[in-house]
Amino acid sequence: MESKEKIKIVVAIASFAVLSIFFTAQYRKRRYRKCSQSSCYLHTEPKPQYSFKRVLADNSYSAFKHLKLGESNSETSLHSHPYEAEISALLENAEIEFSFGTESMDLKISDSYVWVETELQLKELVDVLSKQRVFAVDTEQHSLRSFLGFTALIQISTQNEDYLVDTIALHDALDVLQPVFANPSICKVFHGADNDVLWLQRDFHIYVVNLFDTAKACEVLSKPQKSLAYLLETYCGVATNKLLQREDWRQRPLSVEMLEYAQTDAHYLLYIANCLIAELRQHDSENSCCPDDKLRFVLEASRRSNTVCLQLYIKEIEISPGESAASSIISRHLNGQGGISSKACDLQFQDLVRRLCTWRDLMARIHDESLRYVLSDQAIIALADKVPTTQKEICTLISQADLNVDSLSSSSILPSPSPVVCSHLEDFNYLFKDKMGKLDDVFLEILQKHLGPDGSCPLSVFNYAILSKTNLKLTNRLVSKQNGIKNSRQVGQKASRELFVKKFSCKSPVYHNCRIFASDGRLLCYCDRRKLEWYVRRGLAKLVDDNPLAIMLLFEPKGRPEDEDNDFYVQSKKNICVGCGEKNHYLRYRIIPSCYRMHFPEHLKSHRSHDIVLLCVDCHEVAHSAAEKYKKKIAAEFGIPLFVQKVVDSREAQIASQLSTSEVNTVEAGVSPLQLRTAAMALLRHGPRMPSNRREELRQTVMKYYGGREITEEDLEKALLVGMSPHERKRLERKKGMSLKHSKGTGFPNKEQESNARSMGTSPIDNVLKVDGEGGLNTTKGEACGKQENGNDLEITMEVLASDSNNLSSDRSEMSEMKDTCVMDTDNCESRSQSEGTLDLFYPKSDGNASPKHNPKLSLLGHGPHGKEVVDHLLKEYGEDGIRQFCQRWRQTFVEAIHPRFLPAGWDVMHSGRRDFGEFSVYNPAKNAFAPANG
Repeated sequence: MESKEKIKIVVAIASFAVLSIFFTAQYRKRRYRKCSQSSCYLHTEPKPQYSFKRVLADNSYSAFKHLKLGESNSETSLHSHPYEAEISALLENAEIEFSFGTESMDLKISDSYVWVETELQLKELVDVLSKQRVFAVDTEQHSLRSFLGFTALIQISTQNEDYLVDTIALHDALDVLQPVFANPSICKVFHGADNDVLWLQRDFHIYVVNLFDTAKACEVLSKPQKSLAYLLETYCGVATNKLLQREDWRQRPLSVEMLEYAQTDAHYLLYIANCLIAELRQHDSENSCCPDDKLRFVLEASRRSNTVCLQLYIKEIEISPGESAASSIISRHLNGQGGISSKACDLQFQDLVRRLCTWRDLMARIHDESLRYVLSDQAIIALADKVPTTQKEICTLISQADLNVDSLSSSSILPSPSPVVCSHLEDFNYLFKDKMGKLDDVFLEILQKHLGPDGSCPLSVFNYAILSKTNLKLTNRLVSKQNGIKNSRQVGQKASRELFVKKFSCKSPVYHNCRIFASDGRLLCYCDRRKLEWYVRRGLAKLVDDNPLAIMLLFEPKGRPEDEDNDFYVQSKKNICVGCGEKNHYLRYRIIPSCYRMHFPEHLKSHRSHDIVLLCVDCHEVAHSAAEKYKKKIAAEFGIPLFVQKVVDSREAQIASQLSTSEVNTVEAGVSPLQLRTAAMALLRHGPRMPSNRREELRQTVMKYYGGREITEEDLEKALLVGMSPHERKRLERKKGMSLKHSKGTGFPNKEQESNARSMGTSPIDNVLKVDGEGGLNTTKGEACGKQENGNDLEITMEVLASDSNNLSSDRSEMSEMKDTCVMDTDNCESRSQSEGTLDLFYPKSDGNASPKHNPKLSLLGHGPHGKEVVDHLLKEYGEDGIRQFCQRWRQTFVEAIHPRFLPAGWDVMHSGRRDFGEFSVYNPAKNAFAPANG
């Protein structure tokens, strides 16, 4: 009997699957037969959101504008949260009382609720909420038939009543809720509020202040799950159907099941919050006898909740429409995930994918539809692979691609092809042309065709700004091209910028937002995947969550974030530019320049990411320029030059110091490191072919380093290594095309060679250009590279040497001789004793004391020596407090230059950087107190 029942069940399931496939295919056939319509479907199928008179987040490519609080705050509000002060006060306030008074609450939900759909009802609701100390909130979103998505329903529950707010009918009037939600004396209870607070900002400029998130409380309590369904079942014995969350919440009236689901989500939140707070307090009381345990559970849950309030909605903007989607599709199929990996390597295939993604992006914005509704990724792949030639083939390919994905998935109920495709099939004939302009031209062509004066699609509050604002530059460029005007300089700048972005921007996400918890469930920090794997491999932690990855330490760490009074490390971070929000490309930027930070004591710089942020190329350029200007200000303030001005061979300097002033002027001795290297390189590589006057000029430059004596080829080879860092020496050894020890010609040609050079008609200028072209480096370029070495986070190694020497000798004798180098300042040079040939820095003395010795790991061409002098001066005069104040000055400089709007929560100009290290940590200052100083 049991086997017969199983057979019946299997037959029933199979029958259902067959019927589903059959009806889906029939529906799509009917959809296909309608693909002959010539006008836009929006003329006959109006959408609920088209009743909105205004929208805060339209579908244009312009950034989202947040709420401004008064004229005096107008500038600040563009770059920070409008209620940042109020939220920060809540984060700092240590006495927050939670008393919801729901202990005696009747868990049985009533059938009655208030449906709010008129402005009068909305005002009455505001009056009720303004008298509450706490109320619960939830939202229902719709994203399938909208490009950015919109809030379709808001559920609000007090201790006495449940309210369902029709946000479609009242969309333009919901700003009356702003004061209530921003009132810090009223607590708003959410579950998983990370998205809700952003959606409320996006649609209504509603900013939540004073939030208690039950999901954050679950994290603090280390609950096995933190979903609302789990909490409802655990504390209330209520089961909900979460599939209803995916229903079309635009429809009116809502079904009975949807209304019940919406009411349930908010109705029990106050009771659940009260239960969780009771548990948090219980943990606090249990740990009160342990003075070493500084975690206060209630305050931690409150702090994490209110940190969510600091989030700001960001409208994702791409440099090229559809570029990120196209890159993702191409990348997946280059890796063989789509079954046509060989085709994916075809440039034509990639070009078609980009065109189709550009078209899909723009059509989704024009019609206010989601990308997946307009055209699926699978359909784009199929079209780019087969390149259909007729409209019938286009429709067939799209339908088959969608049907092959998963016949029983939720996407199978979508019309395929979509109404957008059916209304604009003629666009594909244009997209599939063999000879077509660039993607920008495609963009403009489609835009003018559908939204221009004779456009086929209706204008709306969602798409009007695409024409009026964002495409002004593109339109001007189109007019210029039509008039035959082409600015080659702009084209070159654009190409240079694109190359820079491709070469230096981060190739993968920087922040993985993996979490590390202490053994008591306390969140310690966010980190990358490699750090998690390090702990797990060594058996120091166990995996507690897969998405996102999280581990729990199996030992007690030395410090906790609250011990260091720092919230920065317990916040997730977005992979976007902190200045403008650009997410398609970014570079790491060090707010404290490396030339200073590298000399900080280890415990003030190790494991510190507070002052490393992400910036796009444009913001990076602005920040770097401001940093270079501020370096000059620092140099003037401390009397420490940015660059080492002159170097001289210490042995020759010692001889010179023994002579009388009439015999030699020591101030005139020496030469800049850059000039020395450039001259030595040119003489070694091209000495025999140089005009005599240019060769003599370079000889005199090198001779200054050696105190004016005659020089040999061996001296030139040693001069190349003056002040090089180990990294630069390795680069020199790796380069090809030059051999110092086995050079066939000497640096100084004989008369026959000189006459040959003159007979060839070479001029000094020609030879200089030829030297540079073949790998030599002129002074201007070298100086630029030298300044760039210590630039913030570009970390581009200096190209101070051309071609190189595979056979460059680096034996001990040569290196010991290289140590006999004296670094001088022309304005105030004083003699000091050399200890074992160590390099000394000669800078102007501001305090009458000798400067510390030069670190041989530093390059003399960059700002490293300057940075060391500044840091040593700060440590000597002010101690570690001087370093902290110095860092604060640099952060302020960064903020004033960039006006960052998207800094991670917890980032602060006044960040102390204080951190405790374990007894055995290599970064513990006490452990290294008696270690020998470096350099």
